[in-house]
Amino acid sequence: MNKKLSPIAWVPTLYFAMGMPFVVLNMVCTLMFKGLEVSDTQIAFWTSLIMLPWTLKPLWSPFLEVYRTKKFFVVLTQITSGVVFGLVALALHLPNFFAVGIALLFVIAISGATHDVAADGVYMSELSTEQQAQYIGWQGAFYNIAKIAATGGLVYLAGWLITHFSGSEVATRNGTVTAWMIIMLLIGAVMLVLGVYHFFILPSGGEKKDEPKSFAETMHETWSVFADFFKKKHIVYYIFFIILYRFAEGFVIKIVPLFLKAPVAEQGLGLTEQQIGLLYGTFGAAAFVLGSILAGYFIAWLGLRKALFPLCCAFNLPFVAYTMLAIYQPDAQWIIGSAIVLEYFGYGFGFVGLTLFMMQQIAPGKHQMAHYAFASGIMNLGVMLPGMLSGWVSDMLGYHDFFIFVLFATIPAFLITWFVPFTHK
Repeated sequence: MNKKLSPIAWVPTLYFAMGMPFVVLNMVCTLMFKGLEVSDTQIAFWTSLIMLPWTLKPLWSPFLEVYRTKKFFVVLTQITSGVVFGLVALALHLPNFFAVGIALLFVIAISGATHDVAADGVYMSELSTEQQAQYIGWQGAFYNIAKIAATGGLVYLAGWLITHFSGSEVATRNGTVTAWMIIMLLIGAVMLVLGVYHFFILPSGGEKKDEPKSFAETMHETWSVFADFFKKKHIVYYIFFIILYRFAEGFVIKIVPLFLKAPVAEQGLGLTEQQIGLLYGTFGAAAFVLGSILAGYFIAWLGLRKALFPLCCAFNLPFVAYTMLAIYQPDAQWIIGSAIVLEYFGYGFGFVGLTLFMMQQIAPGKHQMAHYAFASGIMNLGVMLPGMLSGWVSDMLGYHDFFIFVLFATIPAFLITWFVPFTHK
């Protein structure tokens, strides 16, 4: 509403709101369903499949230009997500809670993916190039604060509530259901508050200077942008590259929290939600931030062409740590925490390489923003597909052999990164 209002009033909250649904659906819900005794196969498949809207969002993003302002969609999706998280909480008491819960979480995924498009649109429309550079740090910081708040704070709180409502250290089903119901209601309340706040604070995202395009014109432009993407030099190789770079991570991302929580007798580590939340929210978060910062300096020093393979190694080699944990099943938290630190540092360090490659080698051209969105969508698909299979592979092999399998799954990433061609200097 107030165009003179400093971006500091809305950039941090906007990107916190962007991060929260994605992280809750991607990781927090896996621990929730694990505590409610759903199988790893079911959890990994369905919590991966519901992430599909983040892959497909470029397909409907042009239509957000046709109707209303970008602010309208930001506020609408935040309030929608808040309400539906509340419905997820109520569904946990139902006999068929898993099916109903997954359906509701899929609605949140569509809302969250649409929110991302509109939020980025507000950011780019309202801020000058200089301001975008100035506030990019705030943007990334608060997206990651949402991640820490969810995987650290909310998971830790869930563990404390489970113990409280169970009446002992041994979790009961009623205690677990009540605890996660409170967590989902809390997330819903946060999203509703953010929606109301942005209704009053968020700028519109720019008024259209020309008449809104018709549906046919929008479809024609979308197809043109889509076709140009596949005419780029080396594009087939690049598509395989951005899929295979994170291929092993796609298997690991859903299974690690389940492995940490699973009983020792079932080849897991037997950690509580409190312990997992503490490890992720403190040491893991710090390692991720440190890795991301150091990677920027590393690339600036060496150049992306020379840095890319070492970055790929940093991204994929830490999975060895989980193999060691699965083999030896240590109970010392500092050993388990060290493995999480190693993984998160490698993730932060190595992921920067993939992001910059998409920006500098795939996106450049007439439709740079749209083509970067396409590349990001394909990248998410590359994580989603192995994630859907990971629970089945894990249940079939057991955690011990699963993590050995993951080490073999890293080989395609090393090969395709070593030979990847560069289009631009």
